Amino acid sequence: MNSDNFRMPVRRLAALATAAALTAAPLILSARPAHAAGGHGHASAAVLRAGLDVSLLHRTAAVPLTLSLNEVRAPGDAGRTALSARLDGVNQGRPFSVLRADVASARATATDERAEGSVRLADARLHVPGLPLLSLVEVGTVTARATCAAGRKPEAEANVLGAVTVLGRRTTLTAGGPTEVRVPGVGEVRVDLAEHRTTSGTAASTALRLKVSVNPLRLNVAEVTGTVTLAEASCATPAGEGETTPSEAPASSRPAAPAPEKSTEAPAPRAEPQGTRSGLAETGGSSATPYIAGGALALLLLGGGAVTVARRRRG
Repeated sequence: MNSDNFRMPVRRLAALATAAALTAAPLILSARPAHAAGGHGHASAAVLRAGLDVSLLHRTAAVPLTLSLNEVRAPGDAGRTALSARLDGVNQGRPFSVLRADVASARATATDERAEGSVRLADARLHVPGLPLLSLVEVGTVTARATCAAGRKPEAEANVLGAVTVLGRRTTLTAGGPTEVRVPGVGEVRVDLAEHRTTSGTAASTALRLKVSVNPLRLNVAEVTGTVTLAEASCATPAGEGETTPSEAPASSRPAAPAPEKSTEAPAPRAEPQGTRSGLAETGGSSATPYIAGGALALLLLGGGAVTVARRRRG
């Protein structure tokens, strides 16, 4: 009597344990959230960026001059070819020309697969306050580009083509280090040529970077110091598509009990989008695998133990 009463719960327990073991792996996998789809990359570009301090003849403090031309971020596109500025106490309050060029374009694009910034500047003449007739620098063609594509190493390049004239002197620039140009009674300019750098996920390039220190003594300007950057581009690699899990949970948090006629195997993994990296190893395992195996094994042992006890009671 006691044996029969005990045998039925044990059989039910064994059946439940087996069913739970069969459904454990899909449930654990479905509880692991899929990574969200990656967003767009980032890109920026600028034809000119300047940060200068302008000291006036009758003032002890410097007047800051911060400006940029065609500075864009993705998505962005600009093509102005002239830049003027105005400073109190300089040029009798009238605007003065900072940059004029035949071509001055900047573009920044970004998608979930590729981000790129690019700049092109041609036949450009750059001036600073106090030097209305003498160009700080004149260049033929300068370009900068930074490209970041999902699944690829970022790339950056910058080029200076044609003649370069600094403070009225034709100058030969070298990639081995900065070039310094000194003009008595005017000042000096240090020029860094074609800088570019990359990391595992970013890239940046600059065609010309000028460190300026001039003393024009004209138009009420005593000294101009600071930096000017010509043709600058940067980017950050898009995240790409998010990884997918081998089995995704249904909308309901309570899975239905497994039916005998239905397969208990998890659906086959979906193909990954091109250019992305999966979080799963090449063997198909994941960080949840030890927990899945351990949970399933424990449940199977519990069911086997219950059957063994039932057989001993019958004996």
